[in-house]
Amino acid sequence: MSSPQNPLIVQGDHTVLLEVDNPLYENARDALARFAELVKSPEHVHTYRLTPLSIWNACTIGESADSILCALEKFTKYPLPEHVGAGIRDYAGRYGALRLERTESELVLTARDPALAEEIVRQKTLGEFLPERTGTTTFAIAPVHRGRLKQALIKLGYPVEDLAGFTSGETLPMALRGTTRSGMPFLMRRYQNDAAGAFLGGGKRGGSGVVVLPCGAGKTIVAAACMATLQTSTLILVTGLSAARQWKRELLDKTDLPEDAIGEYGGSERAVRPVTIATYQILTHRSDKNAPFTHFGLFDERNWGLIVYDEVHLLPAPVFQITASLQARRRLGLTATLVREDKKEDEVFALIGPKKYDVPWKEMEKQGWIARATCTEIRLPMTASRRMDYAIAPAREKFRIASENPEKLNVVRQLLERHPGEPVLIIGMYIEQISGFAKELGLPIIKGSTPQARRDTLFEDFRQGKLRALVVSKVANFSIDLPDASVAIQVSGMFGSRQEEAQRLGRILRPKSGENQAHFYSLVSHDTVEQDFAMNRQLFLCEQGYEYHITTHPASNA
Repeated sequence: MSSPQNPLIVQGDHTVLLEVDNPLYENARDALARFAELVKSPEHVHTYRLTPLSIWNACTIGESADSILCALEKFTKYPLPEHVGAGIRDYAGRYGALRLERTESELVLTARDPALAEEIVRQKTLGEFLPERTGTTTFAIAPVHRGRLKQALIKLGYPVEDLAGFTSGETLPMALRGTTRSGMPFLMRRYQNDAAGAFLGGGKRGGSGVVVLPCGAGKTIVAAACMATLQTSTLILVTGLSAARQWKRELLDKTDLPEDAIGEYGGSERAVRPVTIATYQILTHRSDKNAPFTHFGLFDERNWGLIVYDEVHLLPAPVFQITASLQARRRLGLTATLVREDKKEDEVFALIGPKKYDVPWKEMEKQGWIARATCTEIRLPMTASRRMDYAIAPAREKFRIASENPEKLNVVRQLLERHPGEPVLIIGMYIEQISGFAKELGLPIIKGSTPQARRDTLFEDFRQGKLRALVVSKVANFSIDLPDASVAIQVSGMFGSRQEEAQRLGRILRPKSGENQAHFYSLVSHDTVEQDFAMNRQLFLCEQGYEYHITTHPASNA
């Protein structure tokens, strides 16, 4: 029952406020994590939101409207708004109202009642997927339509409870090592075990879904554990060749898979092996925009038992399309943030699966699994001449003029001096800008045109400490393992992308020896559209609980 001593305030707009400085904070936080989306988590009060997706995610792991309402009532200060309780019951009631199951010969969609069956059969967007009605509330579904049907139904507000199961796939014996190839003891962390268990558990519900963990928390290990449990051939989709090679290194180091069991499919290689690692770029290649995708045949090259989608929040639209036809395969999505710039989180739910596991970044930091990060925005003025260029520029050019402010070079020099001996990444999106920085600072650079062999050499030199600093374009945003990087200096970013901010911060979050401290700097031109976009980017950091410091820098005499 409600009590003034409780930590929650449930508001009429379906948001929930959680007091951090309360003895019941941790218990309430753990309860909320099962059925509410964390919106922001600054120092004193965290904000959650109850949404259809958050309720449906909860239902997939066994929560009910009653259990959700019971948890809210247990921790709330004030009585729950009546309409919020009604909304929760409505959302929860929709999950399972449509159920997809497999008989010996076909897939069957069953509606909860005749009225719902009549409602969906009259939806124009569902016509091609419901060709045969087998009963008052049942429909025969072609297996090829399994994904597209779920995709269409969630758009109508009815998530399908998919109990049709999965194919076992081609058998692949493998196990995790107790000692890495380099001779270091290897033991999975508790949260990695929990994440793998959450993905695989739940009976017929297990085997499809998304694991959300911070960069540096070992999502690759979670996937390896799932592979070892399932003992099946696996297709792993990644963001680029550097990421593919990192995956291969990790699998060879942490599992007993022989090297010839792992194939790379991207760049100049087209090796299809029991474990195949392919890039999104190669999969979405076609000779022209009207031609078929050249390499989609890879999905049928072997009897895959598991498909892993690394950085699932970046999943390209064409891969969504093919995933709709792969619903009989187990599907594991991995990401540091489910924020998608295209707002297609519902399609991730329908086609990859619901969120199965999530840990707040600051909780991981408290436990020492990721580095403590200090986030600082440094605002710089522009010279009078550049300010005039900015003032008269068309709106679409203002962001680039502000982003390429030459004053940023002096600040980068000062930050390098402030962090002597620490491994530093200088990150930007404009090639001309970062190329100039690399030349002026005498540093190597990795950009889109850098040959893969050169990228691999530079990344390896950075890992081994042979390079103190490295200039990188957005190609290094994703899935690059640079465990010793402790400082990131962002000189330009992709407008207001919170997704990119998460990934760039993630480059420096792997745990460090000693103080386990990392620093993330963002350089922004003062009183410009770049500063306006930065406010949206910093929102992600504040939502994760990071303090965000803002400082100003004086102009030079240039």
